Amino acid sequence: MAVSKAYLEFIGEQLAALGHVTSRKMFGGAAVYVDGDIIALIADDVLFLKADETTQPDFIGEGCGPFTYMTKDGEHSLNTYWRAPDRLFDDIDAMHDFARKALKASRRAATQKKPAAKSKSSKRK
Repeated sequence: MAVSKAYLEFIGEQLAALGHVTSRKMFGGAAVYVDGDIIALIADDVLFLKADETTQPDFIGEGCGPFTYMTKDGEHSLNTYWRAPDRLFDDIDAMHDFARKALKASRRAATQKKPAAKSKSSKRK
């Protein structure tokens, strides 16, 4: 799941119109953030955009599938990231449209996370 510096820079340029783009290497690939919100994963120089039940039909309609990876137990899918359609790399407006939807999906996911439970040791009597 390697990611090249050149590909990271290319994706950064493609998404720059959306805000401040950063990346962080993780698990042999990279995570891509816009204004601090994760919107994509990159594995083997392939872009996977954040998706949810609202945006997954867009990827399905393009014939794209979810991010998959191998473990000792076999192949697993991560349905929250879907392969970016190839046509996006030839149409910057379409790239920005999909990336904006990914950013919205990321923000929806962040608001749906449950707050962390307080530990018993933090309660004082």
